[in-house]
Amino acid sequence: MFPRPPPRSCDTFVALPPAAAGGSVVFGKNSDRPADEVQEVVHFPAAAHPPGAALECTYIEIEQVEKTHAVVLSRPSWLWGAEMGANEHGVCIGNEAVWGREEICDDEALLGMDLVRLGLERADTAEKALTVIVDLLEKYGQGGNCMESHMAFTYHNSFLIADRKEAWVLETSGKHWAAEKVEGGVRNISNQLSITTKIDREHPELKEYAKSKGWWDGEKEFDFAATYSYVNTARMTTSSGRYCEGYKLLNKHKGSITSEIMMEILRDKESGINMEGGFMTTGSMVSVLPQQPNLPCIHFFTGTPDPARSVFKPFIFVPNITQLLKTCSPTFGHNDPVKKQPRFQNKPDRRHELYKKHESAAVVMETTERKGKAMLKGIQELEKQKISEMESILQNGCLDINQVVNLFSQCVEEELKIYS
Repeated sequence: MFPRPPPRSCDTFVALPPAAAGGSVVFGKNSDRPADEVQEVVHFPAAAHPPGAALECTYIEIEQVEKTHAVVLSRPSWLWGAEMGANEHGVCIGNEAVWGREEICDDEALLGMDLVRLGLERADTAEKALTVIVDLLEKYGQGGNCMESHMAFTYHNSFLIADRKEAWVLETSGKHWAAEKVEGGVRNISNQLSITTKIDREHPELKEYAKSKGWWDGEKEFDFAATYSYVNTARMTTSSGRYCEGYKLLNKHKGSITSEIMMEILRDKESGINMEGGFMTTGSMVSVLPQQPNLPCIHFFTGTPDPARSVFKPFIFVPNITQLLKTCSPTFGHNDPVKKQPRFQNKPDRRHELYKKHESAAVVMETTERKGKAMLKGIQELEKQKISEMESILQNGCLDINQVVNLFSQCVEEELKIYS
């Protein structure tokens, strides 16, 4: 008997040269979450920590490391981790919910979203981030409610991890995992296991565990997705579904993928990649990672739902970045219902200033044709202007540090003016 299909949500993409244009790696992700969940964009500077310090993640406490890198994150505002983000070394990570044959543990452990943030804070390359994640997975496990609700929503996790040179797909099933290195072309992940027979790193007991469960006979070629889930891997890129649709969109633009093309893919409603309904796209991210180390990585975040009606705003890591106050949600400390036992007994208002203004603007766009069109045109022009400015930086290699410290915050202010 096959399990009931789980909720479908999230897509993450990467294009590497020659599939990506301009000698850069292009990364993108839509975070599809409950429609009423607020996603915030936050920045944490690099930090040093005393030996033996503890770190409180969403549900559990773990050992802190001596040094953490600066990160920018797009995250559900109730938790510690992140759906997606980047660090000062040009590492980007997005994660997806996946389900398979292995039973999901309801015990509180590290969320997949905690692992995203931990990978970014502790690693300066994509492969090192993979190592950080699998080591933490082995030590602490994954589990716990992934939704701000008394109703349980739990899953295993997959990750797409990229840097200026390469990308890795990491897919998990409990503590077991497989990883695939991506050195060129395009790759996407969605809500299914997708690593088949090309396995570049793996949990030491991956195959033995599958044999012990009767999932693999030890003789035929080992196919991770086919073994650990119910996916028909022979039809994976031709059957209907968002993984296939994302694969087709990436391949349609192969050779010319830019930040704008990646944004276009994330805005695609027909494919279901820009999700609507009870689960919807609540935040989006696109990053451009130049292979030339002297050029800055540029990270675009919406911080608002529905990328088709949002602005991708640029962020570049420099010292002394202006705090991202208007995309940062209010905090409730020890009174937060997430921190109290039993958890999630009520839900506070977590909307940040940009979210509130965007929420009102979305109503105008839906109900007032003339004003709504003008507003939509305004945010589209703002985004085009910012993309053009970022392209000039990459072409000329000139970075005005004094302007860049306010880059994201200034764009938020310009977006708010359009809504008001």
